[in-house]
Amino acid sequence: MTEVLYIIALSLGSIIAIFILTKLMGYRELSQMSMFDYIIGITIGSIAAEMATSLENNFVQPLTAMIVYALTALFLSWLSMKSVKARKVIEGTPLVLLKNGELYRENLKKAKIDVTEFLMQCRVNGYFDVSKIETAILEGNGKISFLPKASDRPVTPSDMQLSPQQDYLVANVILDGKVMRKNLEHTGNDEKWLQNQIKGQGAKKIEDVLLATCDASNQVTVYLKENKKEAKDVLM
Repeated sequence: MTEVLYIIALSLGSIIAIFILTKLMGYRELSQMSMFDYIIGITIGSIAAEMATSLENNFVQPLTAMIVYALTALFLSWLSMKSVKARKVIEGTPLVLLKNGELYRENLKKAKIDVTEFLMQCRVNGYFDVSKIETAILEGNGKISFLPKASDRPVTPSDMQLSPQQDYLVANVILDGKVMRKNLEHTGNDEKWLQNQIKGQGAKKIEDVLLATCDASNQVTVYLKENKKEAKDVLM
């Protein structure tokens, strides 16, 4: 029983340590992580697991190793911000895979990507016809960026000489039947005003609302708590 409690305490300690170290190292999407960031993350997780099951009172050793890895990641992140040369070594450099209708075979080899995989990445990004791509670049995080040809890129309002109104973030004023008072105050309105707005959209009371948003024009959009289920056949 004592060993079980000890493991529980160590597990909680390792979770707290990972949480703190992650906060220190900063947030990054998996797709934005460099190969080194990815390896560091896996290693710290592995050490944390070892720390959680350490029954010989030597949890200080894996904890120290975790801190060393985290500090190394922080140092390399700082170094890459200060030095362009170091950044190229640590984060890698972009690699042109396709340009002006020409596939760079040597660069594909260097990136360890064959033509089949490249075509798959094109399709995943919405390009089923390679001839519609002007440039394809492999980024340092392993993701491929695509620049479509001018004749095949989506039309923008500026192309049509239009000046659409700028969109702004909307405020969530009700979440799960609860008024988000700070967000509501930010819109310059009160709860009585909100009650009137939701009643006009079929909600008898605040608790009936799953989500309500308010935009910069004080336009409220209400999503009611519905028990209806969408037919699954449409997804098959």
